[in-house]
This record gives sequence, structure tokens and C-alpha cells, in this order.
Amino acid sequence: MKQALIIGMGRFGRNIAKKLNNLDVQILAVDISESNINDVMPYVTNAVIGDATQKEFLQTLGVSNFDVCFVTIGDDFLASLEATSFLKELGAKKVVSRAAKNTQEKFLLRNGADHVVYPEREIGNLTAVRYFNDIIIEYIPVGDNISIYEVSTPIDWVGKTVTELDVRRAYHINIIAVRTNNEVNSIISPDYTFNQKDSIFMLGDEHNIKKFMHQFEK
Repeated sequence: MKQALIIGMGRFGRNIAKKLNNLDVQILAVDISESNINDVMPYVTNAVIGDATQKEFLQTLGVSNFDVCFVTIGDDFLASLEATSFLKELGAKKVVSRAAKNTQEKFLLRNGADHVVYPEREIGNLTAVRYFNDIIIEYIPVGDNISIYEVSTPIDWVGKTVTELDVRRAYHINIIAVRTNNEVNSIISPDYTFNQKDSIFMLGDEHNIKKFMHQFEK
């Protein structure tokens, strides 16, 4: 079973704990605040009150045994930086640290973070994309300007088949799945006929997907 260490039980840390708990990951939660630890207890395997900026304290946790160590301290960058650096010194396999500002990312990476997450920026990006067009339901960036979008079926597509629309040639994007009645089908035959209640998962270059979206702006 996978094991995770989460340092910092604010809102972001608790959300990570809840999700990992749903994935059956064993979680050790650490925070300097007893009330924060009490709040997260229903979602974690174990929890410890302690100061993660103290190397001696981190040493007692056996950080090298965890598959991932998350540093989710959001309001004290120096504490986040120190915890990140000590985790790596103590042999942590993978350290994922939270940045609260753009300028913090490079310092975290230089001091031991394998990955840096910036929740405010990511949520801002997701929100902007999600609401710029009424047909967008969900958006997942994949990397290198490639993304997956879940969109409502355009009215012009209803009653037409995949072959008739020839989406790959016409828009240079790929249909990878269709959701119908809350069930996702990833095997789409060329003669599949789109229904008004369908939502469609599209994979493609951001530039091509945006060109497609602009045709259905209201």
C-alpha cells in the first residue's frame, strides 16, 4: 500500500488527505497546530503534532519510507523552504511543495522539491478555461499545450456520426470518449451517432481546440 507524508494541515493539505484517503493511501499528517490535526484525523492513518522546520523532529518520522512527501504550508514560506530542504536531506523519495507566489517556485526547486504546485494559479487557469465557453464541462491540461476537454455536444453534431463529422480532419482533434447517462465509453465506433445528452472528451493541441470552441461561442 502506498504511503504519503503531508506537512501542513490547512485547507489545501486537508483536501489532499481526503483525496488520498479515497485512494486507500496510508497517510501520516503533520502540523504544528493541534486543532488542524484534530480536523484531519478522520482522513488519515496517523497524525503527529510537531514543527517540520526542525530536522531532528523530521528524522523521527522516517521520511525515506514514504512514497511521496507533501509540503503544503501556505502562509510561511521560510517554514516551507526549510521543511522541503530537510526532507530531501533525510532521503525523501519525492517531495512535492506548495508555492504561494510565482517567485517561490525556483527557490523550492533549488532546495529539494521534485515538483512545485501553485494551487491559486492552477485554480485560476482552470476557472478561466472552464467558463470562457458555455459548452465546456471540464478541462485537464496534459502538458506541452495538449489538453483534454469535456464538452457538451454541439447542436450541429446531434444526429450525426463520427464518420460524417470527420473531426480529426476537420478540426485536428481526437474524440477519446463519450459520456452518456453518466457512463463514460472510451470505445467510439466510426458509426456512433451523437446525442444531445452526450458529453464528449476531446484531446488535442490548445490552438486547435480553441479554434473549434470559437465556432460555438454564444
